[in-house]
Amino acid sequence: MIQRYLLLLFILFLIPEINAQEPRPSVRTSKQRTASKQVSTFTIEAPQLQSTKKIWVYLPQNYATSKRKLSVIYMHDAQNLFDATTSYSGEWNIDEKLDSLKAPVIVIGVEHGNEKRIDELTPFKNEKYGGGKADRYLEFIVKTLKPHIDKTFRTKTDKKNTIIMGSSLGGLTSYYAVLKYPEIFGKAGVFSPSFWFTKDIYDLTEKSKKIKSKIYFLCGDNESEDMVTDLNKMEYLLNSNRCSCLNLNEKKIVKGGQHNEKLWRDGFVKAVLWLGY
Repeated sequence: MIQRYLLLLFILFLIPEINAQEPRPSVRTSKQRTASKQVSTFTIEAPQLQSTKKIWVYLPQNYATSKRKLSVIYMHDAQNLFDATTSYSGEWNIDEKLDSLKAPVIVIGVEHGNEKRIDELTPFKNEKYGGGKADRYLEFIVKTLKPHIDKTFRTKTDKKNTIIMGSSLGGLTSYYAVLKYPEIFGKAGVFSPSFWFTKDIYDLTEKSKKIKSKIYFLCGDNESEDMVTDLNKMEYLLNSNRCSCLNLNEKKIVKGGQHNEKLWRDGFVKAVLWLGY
């Protein structure tokens, strides 16, 4: 299992930082840009991480002609969300899917930190693989990025309308986010979460006060031998923390689903519709 995850993490490390003004790497010359015109990017200082972050923004098609305030979804690994030229093994097609729904929602994608990805997307340190700096990463989102987004765009700023979503390590840190910042993130999409990284995430769940955030879990039954078991364990702990009668968590296990963008792309719409916006 560990070897399989290591391979996946290694692949993600290979994804280079993309700058629209720089030549495309030769390995991607056969790909065409697939991001819609509603997708733009900007860079922002991330003092908590001592770096600069590239941010992707999706706005609905009628944003310019409407005065409506919108919910916001914060997502990780932005390179894989909107554009085939920046993804390694396929994108999530977030823009096309939300366009088809005519969903009144803004998506903010945070590019991962390449070789710093494990550090940024893991809340606790693993004895073998390190990491454990998600507190800094989430502090950047909460204290630097979100205020900028709320100031720049027409957003609904309350927790009911602030969603965090990601897959693999991004699924792990999205789950952690609703435990650490329940007053900020009222909903989370947790896809193929790397709960294997450390048992501390289970201990934190058990010790947390009543968890009131809505959480949508997704995984495939063909990812690793422990993925479904780990997810079921977390669901049990959640149901022990709060009454399952509240219907605050939903779990979808996809038959034959593997640890890849296809699984997460195919599950995105159902997750968004269940979480609500």
